[in-house]
Amino acid sequence: MEDKVLRKLFLGFIHIHILHHAMEHPIYGAWMVDELKEHGYNISSGTLYPILHSMETDGLLSKKEQKVEGKIRKYYTTTEKGGHVLEEARKKAYELFKEIKD
Repeated sequence: MEDKVLRKLFLGFIHIHILHHAMEHPIYGAWMVDELKEHGYNISSGTLYPILHSMETDGLLSKKEQKVEGKIRKYYTTTEKGGHVLEEARKKAYELFKEIKD
């Protein structure tokens, strides 16, 4: 049960990470999996790609396809709407972390 609860909580953090990094520069799935692992999130591409697609459907990310080494790679960037969501998430996270830091 604890794992299920933590997974739900961390899913929101993962969305924030995605928006943040896609705001800095275009990201693609394999890079994002590695980036999230550096932050302690053990997420598979089978979990990440549906998140990216969902965020694109919700208008938070835009996608561009580019041919890389003979394969099509999908690059995601944060949209204007995604930027607003990220800003709100930052405010809420800051308030929460101030409250629970000790």
